[in-house]
Amino acid sequence: MVFYNPDPGMAERLADLVAALELEGREGLGQRLSITWLRYPESLRHQAHDLDPTSFWQRPLTGAAWAGDRLRYPASVVKLIYLVAAEAWLQRQLIGDGPELRRALADMIRDSSNDATALVMDLLSGTTSGPELPPHRYSSWCHQRGIVNRWLTELAWPELEGCNACQKTWGDGPYGRERQFYGPDLQNRNRLSTDAVARVLHGVMAGAMVSPPACRRMQDLLARSLDPLERQADPENQVDGFIGEVLPLQTPFWSKAGWMSQARHDAAYAEPENGLPFLLVIFSEGQACADDPALLPAITTELLRYSRPV
Repeated sequence: MVFYNPDPGMAERLADLVAALELEGREGLGQRLSITWLRYPESLRHQAHDLDPTSFWQRPLTGAAWAGDRLRYPASVVKLIYLVAAEAWLQRQLIGDGPELRRALADMIRDSSNDATALVMDLLSGTTSGPELPPHRYSSWCHQRGIVNRWLTELAWPELEGCNACQKTWGDGPYGRERQFYGPDLQNRNRLSTDAVARVLHGVMAGAMVSPPACRRMQDLLARSLDPLERQADPENQVDGFIGEVLPLQTPFWSKAGWMSQARHDAAYAEPENGLPFLLVIFSEGQACADDPALLPAITTELLRYSRPV
């Protein structure tokens, strides 16, 4: 069960697209790919402001998915979850607001900083990195580090079943108690589905996550410029090689990408002038996908053709 009404035409378009991409030489792509794609008749922004949560989440919504419920390593897309969690903690007065927290949240989303993400996770969970811990202290540390997962459970969304958002993000990898926490076979890595990420981003853009003012702050951080000069000045701009690359330059656009040696992901909402607003989450796994900067733009280009006003 998902929060949108599956559209057979959109689902067929996704299946045809995956098949076409495989025929182009991306053998086995269908097994390494998850997509959740939503379309809107009008702007999603602020739709929840005058509605109670139940009424908002019952509003009709059209979408489709390819392996949308499959759990995959989300790379830096998990930072969207931590951003929403931080706003939820602030609302509950579990952490204090201040310039350093705001700087960390901004760097975590705009620049995808792993160092900033580490501070945010420390604040959310009350844990810190360091050497391996003895069993009695390690058990308590693990319980604390699981606090974001318990918050996700409180949301009671079927899309979040089996998801795991408890790890920091790394450049070289975890060490000490952080490596201990991953488990001997890395079985405790973060995992999310494109359906789960789509629902969170849908809520943020509509003003339904935490509070409307919190959503406006999160939208400000997720907003991305498509200006070519700004992108050229920042090689890690989260646009080139991702969903935003093929959008018209004046398109209002919000996103959080993830890219590492074994993944190329993106989660985005856009309002193209010549098409319907859409939300698109793409997870692609494996080195071939990670090294393929044309993959996500190719998917977006095809779906844009199907997103003309009806």
